[in-house]
Amino acid sequence: MKLTVAHDHQLPTGVLGLALSADGAHAYVSCVDGSVHAIDPVSGKSEAFAEKHTSYASGCVLLPDGRTVISGGYDGWLMWHDTATRRCFRRVQAHRFWNWQLALSPDGRRLAAVTGQYLPGGWKYEPAPETEPSVKVFDTLTGDLVAAFTHGPPVLSCAFTHDGNHLAAANLMGDIKVWNLPGSAGGQPVSQWNTPDFSSWGTTKSHHYCGGIYGLAFSPDNETLLACGMGPMGDPMAGNGKMTWQRWDWKKGERRDQIKDGQHGTGLMETVAWHPDGTHFLMAGRQAQGTWNAALFSAADGSLVHSIDTKKRITHARFTADGKSLILTGANGQPAPKAGVWGPWGRLQVYTVEV
Repeated sequence: MKLTVAHDHQLPTGVLGLALSADGAHAYVSCVDGSVHAIDPVSGKSEAFAEKHTSYASGCVLLPDGRTVISGGYDGWLMWHDTATRRCFRRVQAHRFWNWQLALSPDGRRLAAVTGQYLPGGWKYEPAPETEPSVKVFDTLTGDLVAAFTHGPPVLSCAFTHDGNHLAAANLMGDIKVWNLPGSAGGQPVSQWNTPDFSSWGTTKSHHYCGGIYGLAFSPDNETLLACGMGPMGDPMAGNGKMTWQRWDWKKGERRDQIKDGQHGTGLMETVAWHPDGTHFLMAGRQAQGTWNAALFSAADGSLVHSIDTKKRITHARFTADGKSLILTGANGQPAPKAGVWGPWGRLQVYTVEV
């Protein structure tokens, strides 16, 4: 399997979230300046929605009917946008702190949102307990809260199984929990485990933990859960930990495999995506050192089969439903304004997928 760039579009500001129609004809992005945009992936033509978040717009999803985009932001709010009029028609305060990530159930009826602030909870600088449920699930038709689960903050990533029956979420400390939906009895997870391979303890410059699991994705057969992030390092402020992924039998909490030695560089991996046929998965993010920042891996044995270096930060990766295209979004640095005007530094790239 091989990736070849077909389109490379500039956007006004850095992209933090991506939603894609099944056929890949329509893309929606949420951005650093709080805005949400509709984008034609072929022409690159973009149009901003009417209303913005008051802080970073960290994620967005598109409901299956194509009529509604829901965005989440660091302001803690969820916003429902009409894709035809570009106007916001519902606002729900999901969290008192930042919304880190959103996930949409396959049927489009449930939206998961995760939050949590890292505040030292003791002399070891372990995170303090959450002040609100770190994982919440909302009804996308009404905006009502339908489930809330406890976790260790900050919770950075979440994902639904492909049948919509389970929700996984992972945090800074490498704790992963999976719940039944619409709600586990008493809010208890059906499985949970910890992996220490995504967090670092730093004493250089300051004492703190750094890292976490930034991307989660269930395999198309729902048998395994894939996680990505950055491995431990001596100085977490340097951002040069091992690019890493691990794959788990989530029902047992047993690790199946992980990235192989010699097939990685250093940097933070922020997104993972499965090819629809289940034969390969992709991991991408930002590179500190190495030869790639996006790579395809074989689902059979976890070996790297193809890699690219976009020279940019990648925040999200999505395959089209037919598996023929891959959409990557992110940012190209963060340039200083010239004469008070910011240059375009967001990016959306379209790659053809050759088998």
